[in-house]
Amino acid sequence: MYASEELVIEPDFQRMFRWSEGAQSRFVESLLLELPVPPIFLIEREDRVYELIDGLQRISSYLHFRGELTVNGSQVPPLILSDCDIVPELNGCTYASLPKALEIKLKRSYIRAEILRKESDPRLRYYMFKRLNTGGLALSNQEVRNATIRLLSNEFNEFIIDLSENVDFRMCVETLTEKASNERFDQELILRFFAFKNAGAQYRHDIADFMTEYMEDVSDSSGVTQFDYEHERKVFEKTFRVVTKLGELLGWGPRVLGTMGRNGEPRWQFSVHHFEGIVLGMQDSLNRINLDDEEEMRKLAEAVKDGKTNPDFTKAIGGGKNDRISLQTRIGFFRDSFTRALS
Repeated sequence: MYASEELVIEPDFQRMFRWSEGAQSRFVESLLLELPVPPIFLIEREDRVYELIDGLQRISSYLHFRGELTVNGSQVPPLILSDCDIVPELNGCTYASLPKALEIKLKRSYIRAEILRKESDPRLRYYMFKRLNTGGLALSNQEVRNATIRLLSNEFNEFIIDLSENVDFRMCVETLTEKASNERFDQELILRFFAFKNAGAQYRHDIADFMTEYMEDVSDSSGVTQFDYEHERKVFEKTFRVVTKLGELLGWGPRVLGTMGRNGEPRWQFSVHHFEGIVLGMQDSLNRINLDDEEEMRKLAEAVKDGKTNPDFTKAIGGGKNDRISLQTRIGFFRDSFTRALS
């Protein structure tokens, strides 16, 4: 079914394939020994094709061993079994080198599949997918959002992914670690920007849940949240053009959103709290900012430079400062700083 495209695994979901080769091998070993394995879950699309929504690690391991796994359009070399602890003689085997009897046995292996039919409510599909894929492996919140939200609508998710390639935004997040980038933290920052800019008053305590709920509200066509894509794109682009310009004027570049060192200079270390304070604190003044006014831009740059080490701001950053009051303090501090700079 996978080879004939009657069973599909969406790319955003496929990227969550994280099992080690040892774990994959032990799953294949379980199939060969006919040990019980959990069921997989599928949804039936409008075109009658089945889409995998739970069981990625197991199905991908099987396909990997068979030499039929593709990731990002590229064929993955077949799995060589390792770390099989019940039948260690399997270690070093490939599918092609299995004895004929084991090859046939594996091909006839049975995994129970639960199918959600195409007539089901899209919201039911979404919440089922979300519930099934928020446990188990240590996936980032944004990876789970990217893979699940498309069952409601993919427009907002694609909008975020598109904005993540904006040249000014890329400069502002250049100091993110490779791990954070791989886990789509840059995209989560864009979601954070829109969620707090547009619905910050609704935030109470858990940031991850708040951002997920905002993404759900925007993506759910039956919801009440309206999102003007054209307007929001312009706001986003100007915001990060301004931040980029401030970084250039200060000679800090990407460090403009970094943590501060004892020497009064920012480190090559991205800070979410500085991001929130500066980027969200700028919104009330954004329409008044003239990027071509050098004097005005230098005043804003000085406001950023002074603000990043001001005790009224630094008391609201650091560990354990994700509460609503600290967030409001960070944003409010720079909102007032930018207002004074432009007055």
